[in-house]
Amino acid sequence: MLAKGKISEASSDLSLPGVERILVVDDSRSQRRILTAYLTRWGYDVIEADSGAAALAICQETDIDMVLSDWMMPGMNGLEFCRAYRDLANRSYGYFILLTSKSEKGEVAHGLDIGADDFLTKPVAALELRARIRAGERILKMERELIEKNRLVSETLEEISALYDSLDRDLIEARALQQSLVREKQRDYGAARVSLLLRPSGHVGGDLVGFFDISDSRFGLFSIDVSGHGVASALMTARLAAYLSGGSADQNLALTRTPGGEIVPRPPEEVAQRINQLIMEEMETELYFTMMLGYFDSDTGIAHLVQCGHPHATVQRADGSVSSHGPGGLPIGLIEGADWTGFEVALNPGDRLLVASDGITECPDAEGTMLDEQGLEKIMRRNARLRGNAFFETLLWDLSSYASDRDFPDDISAVLLEYGEMV
Repeated sequence: MLAKGKISEASSDLSLPGVERILVVDDSRSQRRILTAYLTRWGYDVIEADSGAAALAICQETDIDMVLSDWMMPGMNGLEFCRAYRDLANRSYGYFILLTSKSEKGEVAHGLDIGADDFLTKPVAALELRARIRAGERILKMERELIEKNRLVSETLEEISALYDSLDRDLIEARALQQSLVREKQRDYGAARVSLLLRPSGHVGGDLVGFFDISDSRFGLFSIDVSGHGVASALMTARLAAYLSGGSADQNLALTRTPGGEIVPRPPEEVAQRINQLIMEEMETELYFTMMLGYFDSDTGIAHLVQCGHPHATVQRADGSVSSHGPGGLPIGLIEGADWTGFEVALNPGDRLLVASDGITECPDAEGTMLDEQGLEKIMRRNARLRGNAFFETLLWDLSSYASDRDFPDDISAVLLEYGEMV
């Protein structure tokens, strides 16, 4: 026998949020009526079932917030019904109270192990019943709030994941575009050869290296390291690449034309001042960058350079000896009106010049000790007979070994100028 009852005029403030529908299961009609009278007076929807089997059928079709079930019933008893109720799939959690005359601790423990949440001893007192129901309401409310929060977290994580996937695709494309700024990794200039190394620590980086043509015997080169990492730094490198573009002599700030139309290099220190002025006047940014810029004359073997906060230029002579060169200087983009002093490095056939970013000299080992310039000099002496890209591949191998095969924390970049034949 099934029955349903509700007192619609019951005050809604008598029940806490979380429980609306209660299922009363008892083979005694009089016991069901007593419990239903209490519950409807307190404002709950009540469904009655006269057996465990009938109650299970109701639960398969209807969402039940709480169950009050007698323990001792013919056919399917309360424990068996509780076990079957917990096995129902795709149902929200319902609070289960067993009504029993049993008081043995072992029986109570067995009921809890089966899946009951609470017990009430028959005959049921109204005040105790109401207190137990409200305790169940608090638990159900917390459980449903947790489910809702988990749902919101899951939806948010899905949205974040979608945004991350989109951003990751964009960054992969940005990396390809940034790598395209370095169209050639190596070029022969007759008596000299220039090789480039550029390896961002992330998708995109703030380092930039390059070279540009000037005349048959002269070419320019630069190494730039923008502060920070990521998209903002990469955008800055793109702007700087336009300033030092090898595609057009008239757009390259490092070049100028004589009255006769000949393309000649500007003094590197003057170029640094012009770029600093542009950065300070046109770009509202907290970023700054270090730079080594200059040009090489293969007829004289002299490199004319300016050092703007960048690591020193490293010269390796034909006999394998290594020395550092450069006066230091301020980074660009820090002080308006700053100036720099150029310097020269004379190379003989068989010598080479390495301009590296601080991602190399500041590469840390497992204990955090940086490689520094002395460590770089050791690598150069050890690999003195390797040339061009072969030298860079070995340099990366040595750096990775020094860092215990961990990811590099900073971008790795360098320019290698080799003059004449190396012995």
